[in-house]
Amino acid sequence: MEHWLWIILAALFFECKGEDKVIQEQGDVIAAEGDTVTLYCKYETTSAFPYLFWYKQDVNDYPKYVLRRDASGTENAQEFPKNRFDAELNKTSVSLKIQKLQLSDSAVYYCAVR
Repeated sequence: MEHWLWIILAALFFECKGEDKVIQEQGDVIAAEGDTVTLYCKYETTSAFPYLFWYKQDVNDYPKYVLRRDASGTENAQEFPKNRFDAELNKTSVSLKIQKLQLSDSAVYYCAVR
């Protein structure tokens, strides 16, 4: 039996001097177990070296740190291995790719800039 996953995007703002923001316009994503999805996040910042973050929030739970990307490197939380959760940092966006989807991946995903 094929299971469908709901992945919801939401914007999480870390304001720095009122000039930094993230934009997540994608809305709900529906996919099947085993699929790959890409969640898009655009950002605007005045920082020359921004830090971009992704968080996952399950129902009735707090947001959990997934990964960080910046000019100097990458970091994934141990719970979210890079072979399934990866992100590519560009000058105006940081897209989260989730591979081999599992039912437990159904959640709200937030991106943030610092």
